[in-house]
Amino acid sequence: MRLSDVSRLAAELDGVTERTNDGKLDWRFQGRLVARQLDDNHIVIRASFDFKDLLLHAFPETFSAPGRFAKHMMIVADMENGNADAIEDAVIGAWELQSGR
Repeated sequence: MRLSDVSRLAAELDGVTERTNDGKLDWRFQGRLVARQLDDNHIVIRASFDFKDLLLHAFPETFSAPGRFAKHMMIVADMENGNADAIEDAVIGAWELQSGR
C-alpha cells in the first residue's frame, strides 16, 4: 500500500478531506483526524482502544503502537510490509469512529 492508495480511499469516504501539514499528508473528517502520514511508509490511524487491541493481535506485522501512541487512540500502520486490506479496514474504521457511522 502507498500514500496514493490511502488518498484514493479517503476520497471515497464521505466528508473526509486531505491536506498537507508540514509536508506530510493527513486525512480528516470535519476537522477530526482519521489518519496522517508519519513518513513514506507509515501512517497513524485513529482507532478505538478495543479495535486497536484487535488489530495489534490480529496483524502484528502490520500494526504497532510505539511509545508515544501506546496510551492514545491511535495505531501505526506499516504500509510497505503490512497487509493492505487490514490497513484499508483500519482507515474505514477511523472514519466510522470520527463520523459516528
